[in-house]
Parts: sequence; structure tokens; C-alpha cells
Amino acid sequence: MLNGVQPQETEVVAKAKRRTFTAKYKREIVRQADACRETGEIGALLRREGLYSSHLTTWRREVEQRELAALAPKKRGPTTQPVDPREQENAALRRENAALRTRAERAELLVEIQKKVSMILGVELPKIDGDR
Repeated sequence: MLNGVQPQETEVVAKAKRRTFTAKYKREIVRQADACRETGEIGALLRREGLYSSHLTTWRREVEQRELAALAPKKRGPTTQPVDPREQENAALRRENAALRTRAERAELLVEIQKKVSMILGVELPKIDGDR
């Protein structure tokens, strides 16, 4: 107590949580709003449900988009699995490895041919470490 005045307690309100609505609830509200024919009925519906007109506008757009998506032609056949980028890189490296292996085999074959030609002509080639 300060100067005969009781200090007031400060009330801390928990952080407000954003409301979420199920698709079923949204669809039902949109249907009810579409059924309203008299002036002010939609406003009464929104007040009764505690909603804003922007909710109704957004939900109508969502319903229309879902209906259009449902009517769109579907691609037939099995669904393709997305390719893992590591798998693509592995495949590319395997192809490159096979190409380099083929090239190395061809180079070895040419060296063997050169050795045989030098033997036939009697030309002596210099020895290199690792030579057979």
C-alpha cells in the first residue's frame, strides 16, 4: 500500500492463437452464404459465426479453385518418382568412367601396336618404368 492506494495487479493475457477452420466448416459456411437471398442475411450469418467478410471471400475463392482442380484432366499412368540429384550425378560419373575406360583400353592397344611395329622395323624404343 502506497499512500493509502492499493496497487493494481497487472494482468498478463496469453498470446492470442490464430483461429483455424476445417475444410468441412468452410464449405458449409460458403453454402449457407450462397443460400442467403434477403438483404442482410449474409451479414447476420457472419456475425452469428464470428467471421469477417474477408473469410467468406477467401473461402469462396478456395472452393472455386478446388472445383476447377477436381474437373481438370488427370495425367494417366503411374506417377513418376522425383529423381534424386545424387542418383543423377552417380549415373553421369558412371558414364564418364566407362568412356574413360574405353579410351584407356584404346590407348593401350595403340601402344602395343607401336611396339610391334618398332620390333618389325628394328627400331628400339626407350624403356619406361612400369613397361611390360
